[in-house]
Amino acid sequence: MTAMRVLVAAAGLVLTLAGPSAAEGGDMLDGFVIGHVPRDAGPSVSDFEYEPEDGVRFTSRVWERKTAAGYAVDLTVIVVRAGRFGTLGHLRDFMSAYHERDPSSWTAVQVGSRPGLKADDQVFWLVRPGVAVSVALDTGRFGAGELLAVAERVRER
Repeated sequence: MTAMRVLVAAAGLVLTLAGPSAAEGGDMLDGFVIGHVPRDAGPSVSDFEYEPEDGVRFTSRVWERKTAAGYAVDLTVIVVRAGRFGTLGHLRDFMSAYHERDPSSWTAVQVGSRPGLKADDQVFWLVRPGVAVSVALDTGRFGAGELLAVAERVRER
């Protein structure tokens, strides 16, 4: 999906159709509104669905930009669905194994009203049993505060 804005005017009616846009947020992703995307996030926006493990489904949106070396990922938002994620601890164990990180490397953090876990460039939280969200950001480019700014504006519709 690429960022776009189309304006259609007919018989006095103005209809705006918009795709993901840095200025307005990142639109809908698997039942969630992405309410904030950093202003300079890459213009190349792609959606993916995949199952990294049996019974675990990821739906992701990735913002990339072209660099001299190819492409760089600026932001990734993932909705994670798996019946086995009943607690934040279950989610932490999966995410630690998936990202090959020591489970103790995550720091407790609040994402809005929900408890979550954070590393330098990623935060995830359990929305409700079976449904989680993960946000990863190039914090070297956008700063650590922007990671939580994005995460706190991801809301279930």
